[in-house]
Amino acid sequence: MYETHKEHIDKIITRWLKRHLQRLGAEVDLNQLNSLVEDKDMLAENLENWAQQERQEGEKLGIEKTARNLLKLGVLSDEQIAEVTGLALEDVVKLRIEGKR
Repeated sequence: MYETHKEHIDKIITRWLKRHLQRLGAEVDLNQLNSLVEDKDMLAENLENWAQQERQEGEKLGIEKTARNLLKLGVLSDEQIAEVTGLALEDVVKLRIEGKR
């Protein structure tokens, strides 16, 4: 009887976690996840990949914000901003155009 309750709780929590991550917009494939207990390695790998994607997106947004601030100062050329931020020159030009709108 104990195992039955444990399995039932596992299914409920697994289902909740999958829905919650989906609502958060997590771009992880959890279709094959049926049990947190049995599939914990797959879940850990998917969550690590998602966290890495989120970190990269955050870094990109931070770099773009820095480039926008440098553009507002008007002291550096697009080439210099690209060199300082690591952005492609084309991306700096796009940010400059967006800032003029």
